[in-house]
Amino acid sequence: MLTFEEKRSIIEEFPELDKKEISLGRINYHFEESQYDKKIVVYRLHPNGNGFIYAGEIEDYPTDDRGMVNIKDYSAEDLRELLRASIESLSLSPAEKNPVMEEWLNAYDQALVLMREEDGYNVYADEQLEGTFNSYKEAVNFLEQEGFNRL
Repeated sequence: MLTFEEKRSIIEEFPELDKKEISLGRINYHFEESQYDKKIVVYRLHPNGNGFIYAGEIEDYPTDDRGMVNIKDYSAEDLRELLRASIESLSLSPAEKNPVMEEWLNAYDQALVLMREEDGYNVYADEQLEGTFNSYKEAVNFLEQEGFNRL
């Protein structure tokens, strides 16, 4: 197990993280350039070596219900890998991580385009916005109800 000082040294290899001292000698590290509301990457790094790293935006990564991973027993290599992945996952918007751009046609050869943008899904006829939806499923339901099929 890495000591507090070793973990702190590894974390501070990432210049994009800002150190914020909190109570009882613990430290948080913030990623101010995050594309999400979540800015704390390293949470409560404790002098006993315990702490957490946010992995809630990393696909298929085992986390607790807050999106955190306990790093108490992490090796130096595993810690660096998780930090890189966490920062990268917070650097890309949902649209950049999982882009969607689909063309849909109806029986009259009219075309609509479904695109993921920012935190939602938009449907366009040429450059005119036809609808904005919170989820892919909502957008698809709209298109199907309007008689459109995905190409």
